Amino acid sequence: MKLISWNVNGLRACMNKGFMDFFNEINADIFCIQESKMQQEQSTFEFNGYYEFWNCAIKKGYSGVSIFSKIKPLSVEYDMGIEHHDKEGRIITAEYDGFFLVNVYTPNSKRELERLDYRMEWEDDFRVFLKNLELKKPVIVCGDLNVAHKEIDLKNPKTNRRNAGFTDEEREKMSVLLDSGFIDTYRYFYPDREGAYSWWSYMGKARENNTGWRIDYFLCSNSLSSKLKNASIYPHIYGSDHCPVGLELNV
Repeated sequence: MKLISWNVNGLRACMNKGFMDFFNEINADIFCIQESKMQQEQSTFEFNGYYEFWNCAIKKGYSGVSIFSKIKPLSVEYDMGIEHHDKEGRIITAEYDGFFLVNVYTPNSKRELERLDYRMEWEDDFRVFLKNLELKKPVIVCGDLNVAHKEIDLKNPKTNRRNAGFTDEEREKMSVLLDSGFIDTYRYFYPDREGAYSWWSYMGKARENNTGWRIDYFLCSNSLSSKLKNASIYPHIYGSDHCPVGLELNV
């Protein structure tokens, strides 16, 4: 089974930059996107052979996640069930025979870390949400988690120490999540690989120089480790300031 996740930074814009070329070429069983930045009723796109599930923010042109799945899920749920978290279209959970798939777009702490306190609350609530799902069956989490976990996960760790996405607080929450029973699948296969990034600033030729961050992930419950086949990053795929990431499972 092949799963893909991509923060498209606006699906309509990404469509004009080759989205469907990659979508058709990669032929994923399940394809998740973050930052659709549109309402479902605005979609004129056809994803032939896929079931479509959209969670859109109340605020138009903001956030939003979608799942396109060849396999019909057993059930689909939206959000966390916590009202103040559930207005920005950040989570879809699809249940399959062997696992729950949670597609998430984690809130950014923003410049000056104005949203860091909220982010900390989100992290704790999201971890509880995942662990409650895990009581029923294993969980796969994919999406833009808006954190580079270790120094190896971004080009310039020393100069980014207090920037959103690389604060001690955000990194610690990621460690707590992994320690609670989850695997960072890319590091499971490539623990020491440097220069493996999934996001680059539009400023200063960052992508050309590979001055990037790895903030897009596939995590999975420890109990799925025997089913992991490979994890991928696709830095050659353009269309967004993020590139797609992937996971292959033996199921």
